[in-house]
Parts: sequence; C-alpha cells; structure tokens
Amino acid sequence: GAREREAARLAAWLEGSQKNNREHALARASALKALEPLCSVVQAPPRHVITLPNVLHLASDVTGVVAGDTGALSLVGALHPTAAVGGTPTPAALAVIEAEEGMDRGRYAGPVGWVDWHGEGEWCIALRSGQLSGAPAGPQAPVRVFGGGGIMPDSEPGDELAETEAKMRPMLAALGA
Repeated sequence: GAREREAARLAAWLEGSQKNNREHALARASALKALEPLCSVVQAPPRHVITLPNVLHLASDVTGVVAGDTGALSLVGALHPTAAVGGTPTPAALAVIEAEEGMDRGRYAGPVGWVDWHGEGEWCIALRSGQLSGAPAGPQAPVRVFGGGGIMPDSEPGDELAETEAKMRPMLAALGA
C-alpha cells in the first residue's frame, strides 16, 4: 500500500543522492583498504538499500578470505574505526572529532559480532548504541544513547539532525523517552 510506495520513493531518492553515495563510497573504500593487506580475496558487491522501520541505509556487504593465519580479531582491529564513523582521512578526522566533541564516545561505533575457536567470525558496526551507567541498573540509572549522521562538505545541518533523530528513535522509544 501507501507505506510500500513511500519506502520505494525514499529508496529511489537515497540511491540517487550524490551526497549519500559519496559518503557510502568513502566508507566502503576504507573497509576494502583496511582488509586488502590481511586477505587473499576481498569482495564488496554493488551497494544496496537496507530498509529498516525508521530509516533507509546504503550498504555494502564486504566479505573476504583471510590470508594465512589471520584471525577475525585482527580484521576487526584493522577496520575500527571505519570512515563511516571516524571520517577520512581517518587519523586527521579522529583528531578533529576528539577536539570538537568534547566527550568520550565510549562504545559508540564499536565492532559487534562473534568469533569461534577457529578464528572465524562475523562483525558489524554498532552505529547506534546505548550505555547504562550506575548501579543498580534500573529505571533511574543514567543512560547515554549514541547515534550520528555522515557529515560531508555538502551536508545540510537540518537534514543531518533529522537523520540522527530518526536513527535514535527506536532506542529512545525502548527507554520510554
């Protein structure tokens, strides 16, 4: 019905957005660059749109075959933080973020996944996260919720704020906020 038509319209807009495609291309390229020295094969098929109840995302499923005895945790270490959350060029962008944000990001954008005893695993980036602080954990314990938008030179601040608010809406709703 109407909801599906609106999702299709938004997906078409996202796929045609120069800003979002450049943002995604930088994040995808940083992942490939980080993995290539550790893998005999790295693949990232063309990007696709992931439809979530509150937002749409451009995504690339990056896969690889590790070289030698490289384990999953070595791959995670090479990937974190990605350009998706740390900017590019990453060292310079991280220095600006640290100076400007004035806070510790904690576990925001950290890798989340699993590794087995063979060293195989699967990981993703925690683009939205929360941290419950204090003891005992309960309805009055302080909570920090993290989310963000991909800031590019042609970003519109109001659009980025709306995107960030939409991304964080499910976590805030779960907390009753």
